[in-house]
Amino acid sequence: MLDHALPDIDSWTLMFSNNGLPILRVTKRRLEEMRADLDRVDARELARLILQDPIMTVRVLAYIQPMRGRSLQHDITTIASAVMMAGIEPFFNRFSELFTIEDQVKEAGPQALLGILQIIRRAQRAADYAQEWAIWRHDINMEEVRIAALLHDLAEMLVWCTAPKLGLAIQDMQKTHPGMRSADAQKMMLGFTFHDIQSELCRVWHLPELLRTLMDDDNAKQPRVKNVTLAVQLARHSSHGWDDPALPDDYVEIGHLLNITPEAVRQRLGLEPMPAREADGQDIG
Repeated sequence: MLDHALPDIDSWTLMFSNNGLPILRVTKRRLEEMRADLDRVDARELARLILQDPIMTVRVLAYIQPMRGRSLQHDITTIASAVMMAGIEPFFNRFSELFTIEDQVKEAGPQALLGILQIIRRAQRAADYAQEWAIWRHDINMEEVRIAALLHDLAEMLVWCTAPKLGLAIQDMQKTHPGMRSADAQKMMLGFTFHDIQSELCRVWHLPELLRTLMDDDNAKQPRVKNVTLAVQLARHSSHGWDDPALPDDYVEIGHLLNITPEAVRQRLGLEPMPAREADGQDIG
């Protein structure tokens, strides 16, 4: 466990790159169950499992990029494609020595474990929102949008997994100074922001350019990026309940993206009852 900030971004990326990254305990258990009966493994089911775990997702994406070779002109941007390219048995051979977030963070105490699991749960919810809205918008590849939302806060997760004391210190600083920008708290504790570390990790791990674009809020004028940004925003603002003062503005922005009213957004989120005709399966407005 790291208990101090590293001197530069290269040190962070080297640490994350040289050490196997931990995954969720439930992911490891399900993978072991599948490994025990490889002949019956369904590639789509395997992809769905991976897509619930942000760190496993990025491990698979980083693993597959060098394998695409010159014959494939485009990046591999989905887990389903990665699994098919790797092949089921080689995939399980590559990911045989897995350790869990729960075991790695255990020694840092229950607050650290709770902290990282809350961040991962937030990422899962963001991914679910992003995927649902991508389907609503008839996005040509909703899995890319899902992955971008799932990995949007990847660097934050990795710091919590490897240096939970620093994660807790950033969290405490923001609680003590409610008006402080999260980026400022990160700079004070780490010397950099999570975004700085994440940008470098994406470059070093050769993650697909498309995913890097979708994960970057600076590109939010693009509808697909806006989809990701708003999903991450909604998951963050609602992480402690539905009374955050920023949420009404979120409903308006989501409504603009989906071309529905803020009230319809609240209905789709289950915060208000559905009108009878939508409850019967007919879309409104």
